[in-house]
Amino acid sequence: MHIPDGLLSTPVIVLTYAVTIAGLLYSIKKLRDFPEDKIPLLGLFAAGIFAAQMVNFPIIGGVSGHLLGATLVAILLGPYAAVVVMSAVLLIQTLLFGDGGITAIGANILNMGLIGAFVGYAIYTKLKNINEVFAMGFAAWLSVLLGATMTAIEIGLSQSLPFAKILTLMISYHAIIGIGEAILTILIVQAVRMKLPEIEGVTA
Repeated sequence: MHIPDGLLSTPVIVLTYAVTIAGLLYSIKKLRDFPEDKIPLLGLFAAGIFAAQMVNFPIIGGVSGHLLGATLVAILLGPYAAVVVMSAVLLIQTLLFGDGGITAIGANILNMGLIGAFVGYAIYTKLKNINEVFAMGFAAWLSVLLGATMTAIEIGLSQSLPFAKILTLMISYHAIIGIGEAILTILIVQAVRMKLPEIEGVTA
């Protein structure tokens, strides 16, 4: 889902950077209420998500997916922490490993960070009283699909690729990739809660 340089138009680059910077600054401001003794968890989760994203699972025809993790972190630490963690991970991937373009950092953090953190977490909180496991899985799956859809919209608005074609491809592949995201989110959240019971109630 990482967008490289050269696919986004200047207006789309400016807009996505503006939205992402606003979301990141707002999240940093809200994190002032984050428990001080839990702040090291942000670095721990950033390292964990970075490592987890190095593991790819095959889909079909050479296409592979990997954990995004925004909704996962939001469930455990809250949406604002998730935005900061995902922004750090995606910036490192872009600046040090060339995974995604510098001009597309705003779009990539929006698609893979902000959407999963805010929308994924909102869906989880709405559904968790019905069934928490389902809520985690569905929120994670939908966050991937929405991120893929937004990616297609940004590329389509930039007129760098045919919108209908890129939208169809992004949705069809990421609907499958999202299943892996859902399974991993459920397993990792439950494992973390078992190993770190003190994490309950951390969300800010």
